[in-house]
Amino acid sequence: MNLNIIAVFFSFLLSGLLYQPAYAAGDKLSLDPVEIDLFDKASLQRGARLFMNYCISCHSASYMRYNRMGKDLGLSDEQVKESLMFASEKVGETMTIAMRDEDAKNWFGVVPPDLSVISRARGPDWLYSYFRQFYVDDAKIMGTNNLVFKDASMPHVLWQQQGYLQQDTEGHLVPTPEQQQTAERYDAMIRDLVNFIAYVGEPSKIQRLTLGKWVLIYLAVFFMVAYPMKKVFWEDIR
Repeated sequence: MNLNIIAVFFSFLLSGLLYQPAYAAGDKLSLDPVEIDLFDKASLQRGARLFMNYCISCHSASYMRYNRMGKDLGLSDEQVKESLMFASEKVGETMTIAMRDEDAKNWFGVVPPDLSVISRARGPDWLYSYFRQFYVDDAKIMGTNNLVFKDASMPHVLWQQQGYLQQDTEGHLVPTPEQQQTAERYDAMIRDLVNFIAYVGEPSKIQRLTLGKWVLIYLAVFFMVAYPMKKVFWEDIR
């Protein structure tokens, strides 16, 4: 028993050590926290729509199936087909893309990564900060760069919603007055997108959290029954 406890402790310690570099990938940049709520179906649905409109053309999520997503998000197969399927024909297919690796390398220099587990590799805070830290950089082919991920090959696909931020002499991003007015709306949009990507990274977490509540209730009821029984059984021994 003691060896099992020690093994569990070191496994958690090791996972924590391995997870830290993902947060530190922003070159010591302070990441902005984001609240993830996998039970907010409205947020997940909005995030799914953003993902399908802006991400799925280049980034796959090959571990997720459309019909599984629809079930978890409270959508019927018909709603998924009508509003969220642009790269596949059958609702039971995984979220793959049509773009070939050769074409991706020619256009972007690298193959865009699959986003199935990107939230678990990088962390939601990293993603939230990344989508909000694009700025104009004329030295880059795409015309933009990113404070969180320097020299990122990804263009600022959400520029119409956020606009193009400028970097001042001290390295800070300076929004225009118009961008300041829309910053809150854009941040909410990115929160929905990151919320959905976090769901894609671990869809079974919704079921685990739901089941966990019932397990705790069961244990509480069982304790109320078992404890009086224990007192009765041990009366003669005492």
